[in-house]
Amino acid sequence: MRKLFVCLCIVALSGCASDPYADLPDSLFRAYDGDDVPGAAVMVIRNGEVVRADGFGMADIESDEAIGPETNFRLASVTKQFTAMSVAMLVDDGLVGLDEPVHEILDNLPAVAEDVTVRHLIQHQSGLQDYESIIPDGFEGQVRDADVLTFISNTDSLYFTPGTDYRYSNTGYALLALIVEARSGLSFPDFLRQRIFEPLDMSASVAFVNGLNTVPERAFGYSFEGDTPVRDDQSQTSAVLGDGGIYSSVNDLFKWDQALYGDSLVGDSLMTLVFTPGLSGYGFGWRIDSYNGHNRMGHTGSTRGFRTVIHRYPDDGLTVIILTNRNGPAVADLAEQVAARYL
Repeated sequence: MRKLFVCLCIVALSGCASDPYADLPDSLFRAYDGDDVPGAAVMVIRNGEVVRADGFGMADIESDEAIGPETNFRLASVTKQFTAMSVAMLVDDGLVGLDEPVHEILDNLPAVAEDVTVRHLIQHQSGLQDYESIIPDGFEGQVRDADVLTFISNTDSLYFTPGTDYRYSNTGYALLALIVEARSGLSFPDFLRQRIFEPLDMSASVAFVNGLNTVPERAFGYSFEGDTPVRDDQSQTSAVLGDGGIYSSVNDLFKWDQALYGDSLVGDSLMTLVFTPGLSGYGFGWRIDSYNGHNRMGHTGSTRGFRTVIHRYPDDGLTVIILTNRNGPAVADLAEQVAARYL
């Protein structure tokens, strides 16, 4: 069940025969296409225009809901670019300093983290322990961002001295969400809604907490038991928002992508900093690298029932977004294969 939603061709030929993306349902996305499998939403943006937006497979197999460009998927770690931008906006407002010690903003940070700064959290240079590995035995219910701070409050060691190394840290991004709340006076979901989603008309995007709010046009996550997809949508850490809790669609992410070319979110100097690589090429919620000689900024997401990716090639005016509601495979290579047809 492949649905074609947009077909904008530079040369007006019947069936968009000149479009290098036209054969995707029979090649790259064959496994995602059908009325009994979880699928994918795919968008290609070039020079500010949606070249193609496609849906494959099902958002909700049990309810027979197909995937379209309006379908909302859990972004997993693609969320981190929104968390980092939220902090950058507070820096722009003069409410947060990038080199401000985190312990001056959040209570109960462990003594060993005295030298950890906001910038260290953003660029995965804090050395803080991964919260997933220190969830107390017997902890019931879903973990929230505030719980992450509680878990690490009693730790007495770091992986390394802050600022000297890189280690990808979901802990750091949970703490960044708490920093946004502490310095803005808003809950993290409300800050995202008021400062990013509503101004950009990302009307369906939401930082989701099960039982507290809802996701419109929601894709449910699935894992496979053999060849059978089984709904597998929430884990113990699914309510941690700063590291991976946003749901969004390719339609809304188009608006996000376009905003990143301007200064409507933060000033030019801060926007430049967002895309400046630190250790291991990590900026502010973005990995900065290259692909086939083309400058690239991107991020992947992986969580129970979802795999996601956004790759931006700003020098080429090209962006590829793939959102899937299944536990595998990873989709970064798919995004590269799509991009290769346009670069």
